[in-house]
Amino acid sequence: MDTHTQTPRPDLGPAARAVAALLDGVRDERLGAPTPCPKYSVRELLGHIAGLTTAFDSAARKEFGPSTATDPGSVTPVLPEDWRTGLPGRLAALAEAWRAPDAWDGDTQAGGITFPAAIAGVVALNELVVHGWDLARATGQPYDPGAASLEVVHGFFDASRDDAMRAPAFGPVVEVPKDAPLLDRVVGLSGRDPGWAPAPPS
Repeated sequence: MDTHTQTPRPDLGPAARAVAALLDGVRDERLGAPTPCPKYSVRELLGHIAGLTTAFDSAARKEFGPSTATDPGSVTPVLPEDWRTGLPGRLAALAEAWRAPDAWDGDTQAGGITFPAAIAGVVALNELVVHGWDLARATGQPYDPGAASLEVVHGFFDASRDDAMRAPAFGPVVEVPKDAPLLDRVVGLSGRDPGWAPAPPS
């Protein structure tokens, strides 16, 4: 915790590893399947995850360019051909980049927006946690990004639940019981239904 700003400086490692652990369980025949993120198939979701790892790695290092200047909603994500072998390393590099203390200082850029780096690091964690759940649910895999990650992301979403700027990145909050598992509460705050499941094969 940054005691000066009270902005959390979480370790992105557990969430990055949780996402990487899902990759071997993604079968090729599921790449065209839907996900809880309605605009993305599994293939496009993986492409988005690959893109955000590059963008937020560069944001941590303050190395600005096309990856940090592009609004991800303006393009259809393209899945790199080497995603099975390359994406785990990119996820690990993302987490390592945000372990540098100066990654959290000053301003940075991601998604074409310039904003405080301390917020960008939390947004990067949020992206990993939520899209990791999307991928796990779409491919029928267990998922645990870690309690510490979930606490930070829950705080992020809870603080902005009434913010008109949520849209279009996040849908309306889906209310879940207060005693529901923390992951379900995070998912609901992100605008997703924790009970989402892919349609059974026809």
